[in-house]
Amino acid sequence: MSDLEYVEVTGLVHPSAPSELPGTDEDRSAPNVRSRRTPGDHDPASISTDVPRTVTIHEPEVLATRWAHLARFGIHPFLVLLDMLAVAVGAIGMEVLSRQLDLESPLRKTLAFGAVLVGLFAVGGLHRSRLSMSVLDDLPSMTGRWLVAAGLAVLGQVIWSQAIWANYIIHWQFLWGALTIGVVAVLLRGLGYAVVRRLRTHGLVAHRALVVGAGRVGRQVSGILESHPEYGLHPIGFLDADPLRHDGGSLPVLGGPGSLTALLREGVVGNVVVAFSSMKESEMVHIIRTCDRYRCELFVVPRLFELHQVDADMESAWGFPLVRLRRSTHRSPAWRVKRLVDVLASGLTLLFLAPLLAVLAIGVRLDGGPGILFRQERVGADGRHFDVLKFRSLRPVDDAESATHWNIAHDDRLSRFGRFLRATSLDELPQLYNILRGDMSLVGPRPERPHFVNQFQALYPSYHARHRVPSGLTGWAQVHGLRGDTSIAERARFDNYYIENWSLWLDLKIILRTVSAVLRRAGG
Repeated sequence: MSDLEYVEVTGLVHPSAPSELPGTDEDRSAPNVRSRRTPGDHDPASISTDVPRTVTIHEPEVLATRWAHLARFGIHPFLVLLDMLAVAVGAIGMEVLSRQLDLESPLRKTLAFGAVLVGLFAVGGLHRSRLSMSVLDDLPSMTGRWLVAAGLAVLGQVIWSQAIWANYIIHWQFLWGALTIGVVAVLLRGLGYAVVRRLRTHGLVAHRALVVGAGRVGRQVSGILESHPEYGLHPIGFLDADPLRHDGGSLPVLGGPGSLTALLREGVVGNVVVAFSSMKESEMVHIIRTCDRYRCELFVVPRLFELHQVDADMESAWGFPLVRLRRSTHRSPAWRVKRLVDVLASGLTLLFLAPLLAVLAIGVRLDGGPGILFRQERVGADGRHFDVLKFRSLRPVDDAESATHWNIAHDDRLSRFGRFLRATSLDELPQLYNILRGDMSLVGPRPERPHFVNQFQALYPSYHARHRVPSGLTGWAQVHGLRGDTSIAERARFDNYYIENWSLWLDLKIILRTVSAVLRRAGG
């Protein structure tokens, strides 16, 4: 066993040697700040509501090795590899049998079936690491997806062959191959789960976890995870809104909610279990979004957990149901497709609309004089600043007024041509270049000026969360009429709804509704 120490460093928590710590001379010369927490110890000088000065954590020696790092990401590929091995065994077995019986080879059909089956397993969540790994739990889902794959194979035979049973021997070969793949997949998965459970039990595969909430339920959950290493989570401590009120038993209370960001950023933990806590709802939302930002696995003990039924989206740890919260869709691989669509759509649209852009530029010049394009600093994804481009629709003002003046629908500074541009949203077309550059996206929360962002974040707790994704040319709030001088709280609510429920179809729906709204305004 070894002790791993986490020391506060300018507000951060991370493993470090004392000689490496920055800070004041007083910080560096503090005598013997390193101490072991024992049950019942509550030294106010050593515990803060954010991050403790020093905590010594006991954990298996192997967690400091590469095993833990590889295990965190290796379970998914491991399960995929087992399924691919089952496909290979089934295909090779049927190929050998076909040669011995001097029959036509069903190899291509068997491999195609195997590829479809592995894909269905992936879509169904069967390649996801679970706390309780049992092949009997997976068997109903595996059987259902095997039947779907077999049905698709039969449908393919109907489509591509006029006489499906003309050569029934070949079809029976294929069905035996498919059945072999299914049986071998179940057997290999059972064997693989047994190996993983043994590795977890011996501490060779374990993930560090924080328990949020040091109350009765939190202590029970942490005790279960400590006494049952086969679940693969190794709790290292608690976070609680009031650390001084709770005794974590054998585990330290590492601080309050503000400690989480530092612990995740420094890679101290990769899993968080949220038990009952006295934290406010806004603090819990912040914890969930922080875990999502750092791609941390998050488990939640539901309220009234005694009445919950464990289903496919839930885990169970010694009688405690744990809801594994899915990561936001903007963290999924499909988000890369969104960027590809942005580049292609913005580039092609700029080429297609080049004549219209030239006409609009001439109109702006004739109506308002020099200065066709308007540049203004806006806040985008992760708080990054960029210059947004528009056709100038307002008469020029100084930079300070432009950055701090809230625009309204009937602004006296609007020129005649500018009023037309605003009514039809044609003034926004230059932002296609912002999209092509990567400053923005076709769909997303509308970007705002830094001056107002600072104000709105202070007034509306959820406003800052809308900066988790790139700003958009149009958005979910805008297609619901929330544009111009409308409620900021409602805009933030719609923007965060879009982020949490993003899909390519939702983007397409917003674009279609935007085009429809623009055409209606132009027609009116």
